Amino acid sequence: MKLPQTLDKVYSEEQFSTREAQQRAQEIAWGPIVFQVSRLMIRFGIFEMLSESGDEGMALEQIVQKSGLSHYAVQVLVESSLTAQTILRHEDRFVLAKTGWFLLNDPMSKANINFNHDVNYLGLFDLEEALKEGRPAGLKRLGDWPTIYEGLSQLPAQVQESWFRFDHFYSDNSFREALEIVFSHSPKRLLDVGGNTGRWAVQCVKHDPEVEVTIMDLPQQIGMMRRAVESLEEKDRIKGHGANLLDRTAEFPEGFDAIWMSQFLDCFSEEEVTSILSRAARSMSSESRLYIMETFWDRQKYPTAAYCLAQTSVYFAALANGNSKMYYSGDMERCISRAGLCIEEIHDHLGFGHSIMVCRLK
Repeated sequence: MKLPQTLDKVYSEEQFSTREAQQRAQEIAWGPIVFQVSRLMIRFGIFEMLSESGDEGMALEQIVQKSGLSHYAVQVLVESSLTAQTILRHEDRFVLAKTGWFLLNDPMSKANINFNHDVNYLGLFDLEEALKEGRPAGLKRLGDWPTIYEGLSQLPAQVQESWFRFDHFYSDNSFREALEIVFSHSPKRLLDVGGNTGRWAVQCVKHDPEVEVTIMDLPQQIGMMRRAVESLEEKDRIKGHGANLLDRTAEFPEGFDAIWMSQFLDCFSEEEVTSILSRAARSMSSESRLYIMETFWDRQKYPTAAYCLAQTSVYFAALANGNSKMYYSGDMERCISRAGLCIEEIHDHLGFGHSIMVCRLK
């Protein structure tokens, strides 16, 4: 396994002293509690109060009065946060620490917190069962579906909102650069595989007044897409093609200049990825290109990004489908080759860590 230099040193050498390692072990052991406390410090507005108070900070009783919580509740939250170093104490007053500021203001942290609380938290209790049995054992906490994808349109409103905000946060920040890459070849017909609510398709038809986009996804997702785009002037250039890509007999429609898969193949096992790509290849001509946009954990600039992606794989194991993950790029390259495709070029560091593999027939 080859890793970029920025990651190789982090993962091949011990990063902590003995005392730091012991502290880190305790941070992991108490992590679920710190997570919930930090979430409530945001929800109850305490981080925001401390942010607005600046260097002056706030006394405990001021927080009690302004938050409307009991003295006991505030004391529990504040003392936990102080020892977690999301806030600091200056004599008898509390101020927001840098970590607390990021939890409050960083869009990525917000998306990750809501996703982990609303979607993952309860289901992760069943991770052991999921890993042993190779199925999303934690999904039963949300509903009775084989995978989360069949249930997206039926998830409780708050869970659905957090799922889509998490998904869209990462993909949307890469769309501008991705459009330039895809439309440098001037496609007129584009197949968007796993297009969900049509956010990429909308970007495409607004970017190029001549392109026609067909979204290939589960029938229930096509229904959500149609509702999402019904008010758009360009809606006539966005089509739907319902299909279950897990069905090995579900062939791809032909005649497309470009096939787009964004944050899609991470929803499948390697065997399923190879099957999907093989069927895509059968629909392509020698001039077609297939674009795979994924957040490969090994192609990240910074360890923090790789960390977030590796933890996201646990969501796939426990809740999504039980057999997929955020891929190591070498594994994806092997699937591409087995499907009869070759990689023409790779574009890295798009948005918040996406890469695009541009593929053609061998």
